[in-house]
Amino acid sequence: MIRFLVFVLLAAMTALGTQISSTPVPSDQAPSVAFNKEVLPILQNNCQTCHRPSGIAPMSLLTYESARPWAKAIKAAVVSKQMPPWFADPHYGQFRNAPKLTEADIHTLAAWVDSGAREGNPADKPAAIHWADGWRTKPDVVVSMRESFNVPAKGAGEIQSFMIPNPFKEDTWVTSIEIRPGDPSVVHHVIVQIPEPTPQQPFVSTASVTVCADCRDDAALRKVEADFAVKSVAVDNLPRQGGSSYSDQLAKRRERMTGLGAFTTMEAVYAPGSPPLDFRFSKSAKLIPAGRPIRLEVHYTPNGKQTTDRTVVGFTLAKAPAQRRFIIMAPEHLVDSRKPIRAGAANWETKGELTFNQDAELVWFMPHMHLRGKDMTFQLIYPDGRKETVLSAKFNFHWQLGYEVENPIKVTQGTRMVVTAHHDNSANNPSNPAPDQDAIWGEMTSQEMMLPWFGVVVDRAAQPDNIASYRPGDFDGTVPIAGPRPGVPVVQPAILRQTK
Repeated sequence: MIRFLVFVLLAAMTALGTQISSTPVPSDQAPSVAFNKEVLPILQNNCQTCHRPSGIAPMSLLTYESARPWAKAIKAAVVSKQMPPWFADPHYGQFRNAPKLTEADIHTLAAWVDSGAREGNPADKPAAIHWADGWRTKPDVVVSMRESFNVPAKGAGEIQSFMIPNPFKEDTWVTSIEIRPGDPSVVHHVIVQIPEPTPQQPFVSTASVTVCADCRDDAALRKVEADFAVKSVAVDNLPRQGGSSYSDQLAKRRERMTGLGAFTTMEAVYAPGSPPLDFRFSKSAKLIPAGRPIRLEVHYTPNGKQTTDRTVVGFTLAKAPAQRRFIIMAPEHLVDSRKPIRAGAANWETKGELTFNQDAELVWFMPHMHLRGKDMTFQLIYPDGRKETVLSAKFNFHWQLGYEVENPIKVTQGTRMVVTAHHDNSANNPSNPAPDQDAIWGEMTSQEMMLPWFGVVVDRAAQPDNIASYRPGDFDGTVPIAGPRPGVPVVQPAILRQTK
C-alpha cells in the first residue's frame, strides 16, 4: 500500500513533469508564497490526517523540512487532482467527508513551488495540530488479535479471519468504531463482524470489559492488549477461517430457506483512506450484541517486505441507550456469480436491485470491488416513480472510500435502490492481473466482487433482516418460493441481471 501511494505521487509528477520542468514560472514573477504562512494551514486542514508519522501515507507533511523534498510532487498531485483522493461525481449528492481543498488552495500550493518553495518567517507558522499516535478517535474499549500475523514478502493476497473475545457483558451502544491496522502497508481491508453461531461451530463466550483510560498512549494500549490476550484462551481455540467469508455459508443457507437475499453482518469496515465510522454525525449509535466473539476479517496484500500485523479495534461508548440505530447493509449475493466477466471486456456492466421494506435514512455508502472495478452508481426509485442518483463514484482498489452523506436521505417503504457497477477486464486496465482470462467472482484479489455496502439509520427496535430485501443473484439451483414473514410486507424481489 505504501509503495502504491508513492507511485501515485510519482506518477502524477511524471505526468506533469514536462510542464513543471520546462515551463516554470520565474521566481521573480511568481506570487510570493511562503510555507509557514500560506502552505502549512492548507496541509493541516487537508493532508496531515494521513501524511504524518504513523499515518497511512508514505511521507510526513507536518513541517517544512519534511515537506520540502516533495514540493514538485505535491504540486503535481493536487493540480492533477489525484490528491486528496476523492472519486464521487460532484453532480450527485453532498458528502460530509469530501475533501475541502479548493481551487484557491491548489493555486497557492502551485505558486509556492513555482516561487522557489521557500519556508518564510517562522513567526507566521500556525500552532501545530496534536495528532494522536495512530488513533483518530478516543476509544473507551480496545480489542485486538491475540498474536501478530506474519505476512510474507511475496505471494498472492489472502484473507484471514481471527476470532477474539467480545468485551461486553451485555448488549452495548457505541458511538464510533475505529479499526487500526498494525501495518497499514499490507492491510487492504478489515471487516469487523459478530457472526451468528451454528450447530457445527458453537461459540465460547468469555465476556469482559476492559476500559482504556487513555488509548492514545502506547503503554496503555499494550496493557489492554495484554489483558485481552490472557482472557482470550477459550475463544482462540476456535478455528481460524481463511480464504473466504465465514458469513458466506450462513448467508447462502438463509437464502435457500427464504428465497430472499441475505445481508452479511458487519459492524465496521476499514479500507485505505476511509475514516473511522462515527455514528454521532447521523445522531445514532451502533448496537454491539454480547455473548458472541468478534470476528476480524483481514485482507493481506504482500508488498515485497516481510512484516507482521496486529490489528486493533477501538469502541467509543455511548453515554445512554440510543433511540436511533445505525446498521450497515451488506448484500452478500447481489450478482450472479455463474456469469464470469469476459476476457477483454472494458466496460462490463453488473446491475442489482433491492427494495426497502420500511422507512429508513440512508447515511453512508461504500462501493467494494477488486482490481477490475471501475465505477459504481446508487440510484433510488421512489414509490411515486421519482428517480434520484445519490452516489456515482469511480473506484480505486488501492484507495477505497466510504461516502458519508451531508444530510440523511429519507427513503420510504417500497423505495427501490438500483446499483450499477462496471468492471474493466481488458488489457487497457494496468491493474488487471489476467486480461486474457475470464474473471470469476470470489474473495481473492485476482477474482472479482460487486458489493454495494451502505449504512442506514432506523428506529432502535427495527430488525436488520426486515429493512430491505432482494433476490439473490447467485443461486445455482431452483429458487424456493418465499412465504410471508411476520411483520414484513410482501414485496416482489427484483430480478438481477448482467449485461456486457
